Amino acid sequence: MIRQPILALAVVVLLGGLSGSVWAQKYSGGTGEPNNPYRIGDANDMQQIGANPDDWDAHFVMVKDINLADYTGTQFNIVGNVANAFTGVFDGNDHTISNFTYVTDANGIGLFAYINDANAEIKDLTLIEPNVDGGTMDAVGSLVGAMAKGTVSGCGIQGGSVSGLQCTGALVGWNYQGTISNCYATAVVSGHYHTGGLVGMNYLGTIWNCYAGGRVCGEYSTGGVVGRNTFGEISACYATGAVHGNNYWTGGLVGWNEGTISDCYAKGSVDGNDHTGGLVGCNECTISDCSNCFATGDVTGNANVGGLVGLNEGGMISNCYATGTVDGNDYTGGLAGYHSLGTISNCYAATAVSGDANTGGLVGYNIAGMVSDSFWDVNTSGLKISDGGTLKTTAEMQTESTFTDAGWDFIEIWNIGENQTYPYLRIYPAGDLNHDGLVNMLDFAILADRWLEGAEP
Repeated sequence: MIRQPILALAVVVLLGGLSGSVWAQKYSGGTGEPNNPYRIGDANDMQQIGANPDDWDAHFVMVKDINLADYTGTQFNIVGNVANAFTGVFDGNDHTISNFTYVTDANGIGLFAYINDANAEIKDLTLIEPNVDGGTMDAVGSLVGAMAKGTVSGCGIQGGSVSGLQCTGALVGWNYQGTISNCYATAVVSGHYHTGGLVGMNYLGTIWNCYAGGRVCGEYSTGGVVGRNTFGEISACYATGAVHGNNYWTGGLVGWNEGTISDCYAKGSVDGNDHTGGLVGCNECTISDCSNCFATGDVTGNANVGGLVGLNEGGMISNCYATGTVDGNDYTGGLAGYHSLGTISNCYAATAVSGDANTGGLVGYNIAGMVSDSFWDVNTSGLKISDGGTLKTTAEMQTESTFTDAGWDFIEIWNIGENQTYPYLRIYPAGDLNHDGLVNMLDFAILADRWLEGAEP
């Protein structure tokens, strides 16, 4: 008789413990530790992250695609703020979040509003058709509003729109010392200051192996990938979307560059006012590399208009070229519109150029700048004048000796289809048979195998 109540009590305690553990479970499982991240499986889970600031240093992993269409205006709980930034890890696990919408007049807008930690990370996540409008405020992006340090990798933005006032980007609004790699965006972006197809402002940050393909419209510092790059590094990136700027510093890749750009190119059309370039509107630092630093889009502007760079002020441009049409009023050049104090070397322009004053086949106007071993196509440009550079016919521009005689490197940097193409930049170094960017014993092994097989390397 005594055993039955004790057994009943044990069952009640056991069931109560189980129900309590189920009730206390967060999200769709997990503990938030690196080896057992919180599992995010639906829109409610995403909404709960923003409602639990104490979890913003935890680890998360998505287990399903998520649709946030039920949240409009400011209904969704965005993650992080100035006082309490996100410092954890969010692994999209190659899943998607669709229809993220946030419309307000506030600073720091994005799925993750603020990130501030060297170990913070967002990776392998794609946003589909986001709609983010920061009104007349700053640091607006669909994935991240503002990032200080931290990493964003393997993320994409498919379609949608992003708008704000200052530091507006399809992926990240403002990047300070952070690293963004292997990302892309195709959203339409509009802003006022520092507007980019991928990132609005990149300050001391690194952007690598990324691209943007959406239309970008802005007032000042407008670029296909980055609006303004200040002391940052941009490499192996490209832009294909059209870029429109109403005032200063409009570029197919970067509007205003005060950092380093390498291995990059832009193919979209560029339409601006002053300081407009196929790759960079205003360059005050370095555009150089051994591969893929060129612009092929048509460029239209008012003053300081160039096929590659509108205004080059103290910057170094080397191993670069432009092939689009260039149309400006004052200071218009096939490669650079206005060139001051900096250097241009081993570059060429094969562009049709038109302008009213200070117009040149390679450089429109040059004041105390150096131009060496650089050329323009007199037939394509229709111009026999340039404030720097050497004119050549189309036939000469498609002859390797024209360039090797000037010291150009046609082993590691340049290649050409003799009598068929202009010089083009090598994607991989000569001898890099497995295309890993290195020439080493692995390439020699491939060469040996193919030689034994009697095949061409």
